Amino acid sequence: MKDTGRCAPRYIDRIHGFALGDDFLQDKREFNYVYILKCSDASFYTGWTNNLEKRLAAHNSGKGAKYTRTRLPVELVYYEAFESKSEAMSREWHIKRLTRQEKCELIQKQTGEAEEAHAYSRQTGGTEEA
Repeated sequence: MKDTGRCAPRYIDRIHGFALGDDFLQDKREFNYVYILKCSDASFYTGWTNNLEKRLAAHNSGKGAKYTRTRLPVELVYYEAFESKSEAMSREWHIKRLTRQEKCELIQKQTGEAEEAHAYSRQTGGTEEA
């Protein structure tokens, strides 16, 4: 049965900007990420990496996972950052066991929070109150 992508999540359509946050991009610590990609056939692919931008580029150039090679282009719709590889791999394992609907809810929760934070930042002129 073809996946129709009916959960209609709002996508994080870029790595730069508020989706990851300017402070995040300037942080030079090493992180490990678990991420969800939406493929061109509306299916989801979950993986982990220590370089999110490089991994997304690899997927979209056809050098990523075998699953995504025939489903290009892919789009980053969700990510989480962890300090250890084992935490990221464990979270990947758990996400892969979620139903499509549960993954959609996870994606929508993160994109909703990112949009709220961005809206708050615009309202306060980019300053945060303690």
